[in-house]
Amino acid sequence: MMNNIPKVKIGIVAVSRDCFPEALSVNRRKALVEAYKAKYDESDIYECPVCIVESEIHMVQALEDVKAAGCNAIAVYLGNFGPEISETLLAKHFDGPAMFLAAAEESQNDLSDGRGDAYCGMLNASYNLKLRNVRAYIPEYPVGTAEECADMIHEFVPIARAVVGLSRLKIISFGPRPLNFLACNAPIKQLYNLGVEIEENSELDLFESFNKHAGDQRIPEVVKDMEAELGAGNKKPEVLAKLAQYELTLLDWVEAHKGYREYVVIAGKCWPAFQTQFGFVPCYVNSRLTGRGIPVSCEVDIYGALSEFIGTCVSNDAVTLLDINNSVPADMYREAIEGKFNYTHKDTFMGFHCGNTCTSKLTSFNMKYQKIMARSLPIEVTNGTLEGDIIPGDITFFRLQSTADSKLRAYVAQGEVLPVATKSFGGIGVFAIPQMGRFYRHVLIEGNYPHHGAVAFGHYGKALYEVFKLIGVCPDEIGYNHPAGVPYRTENPFA
Repeated sequence: MMNNIPKVKIGIVAVSRDCFPEALSVNRRKALVEAYKAKYDESDIYECPVCIVESEIHMVQALEDVKAAGCNAIAVYLGNFGPEISETLLAKHFDGPAMFLAAAEESQNDLSDGRGDAYCGMLNASYNLKLRNVRAYIPEYPVGTAEECADMIHEFVPIARAVVGLSRLKIISFGPRPLNFLACNAPIKQLYNLGVEIEENSELDLFESFNKHAGDQRIPEVVKDMEAELGAGNKKPEVLAKLAQYELTLLDWVEAHKGYREYVVIAGKCWPAFQTQFGFVPCYVNSRLTGRGIPVSCEVDIYGALSEFIGTCVSNDAVTLLDINNSVPADMYREAIEGKFNYTHKDTFMGFHCGNTCTSKLTSFNMKYQKIMARSLPIEVTNGTLEGDIIPGDITFFRLQSTADSKLRAYVAQGEVLPVATKSFGGIGVFAIPQMGRFYRHVLIEGNYPHHGAVAFGHYGKALYEVFKLIGVCPDEIGYNHPAGVPYRTENPFA
């Protein structure tokens, strides 16, 4: 269960231009609500009954009503042409994400008093939103029947969940980035622009808190839970007590430091001194918290943790953070992929991290030592990583990042994890994304993205793209994997 993301409640507010029949908006709103309840969870929505918004006074009344009803998002529904000033003020003054959609005409037999002209009104609404610098979500084709508009609102639910979550999020980080990790730089100005708070702490603060949790009476209960989760994969039982102590340290820190914010993610330190001082690696604990909806990124990757949170909100599921790590060997491609899947060799790569992917997203798993760190350290201080092949299926690879000069940019690419044994270590999978080779060169490299990418388990590109637009990323700065024949701006046309 994701217990660190908001529950969205969308207030449906119908609007009407005073020279059009108000009954059109009333009846169309009722039909829309009935269509939504017939198909989706009715707790997602609230029908604002106070009035049909025709004036600024009505706008204030509607705002007060949806606020009293506990709505954290609104859908402004043009049942007819709509009052362009009042309806856009509604979005401007509502403290949360807003969408705009419009009613289609019902029948050729009622195009006199029954014609609403909302198709026209949507143009004026969009123009007024821009005049007021209001960002609102407008579906790809925002005019529809009651059933089609119900589908549009349902698509808005995960988008609104992410935007609401960001407005109430705190990122807690521990320590500076490890040496040689300049790629994970995190200019924090854009966090504040997004409405996100950040609390930066020293590793020493965390270490002090960890030591104070020694002998915590809750440790045996957490160890028991870990044992139940790991089962036969519990290869290092001697480290469970320390891992439980660390998990309790993080959870208590979150509760003590979240302040007025409702949601928290963590950007944690895991090397180079962590292992020798704490006596373990935190990967398995990170995976457990991420599996509950509290993403914990590796290597103090602040924008990685932020991206994971967005993915958790959109998918309502656990996510992970992986290195875009290594190419698939040619012999593996020939043996396990070529002729079996419709991907070229350059469409494939391996996504890997030491062990932060939760057990529910692995085909099988073992909690053991961290191989890379054990090359230069005693194995016993590298215990605590979670290894296994990532489950096959649809995925979305994505990231939100601030550049060094504080410009927001993002990328989104849909693909899949192939059912191919990795024959490697760590939390790892063989990934395939159409046209990955070109995407790698002209989005990831050209856009100066770090090697960390967030992974959502399913195809969520459409919603993520809309989230990024809604929070202020310029569409020109949202990269995606272009189909063959659609060139990138930097792609050599003679190559």
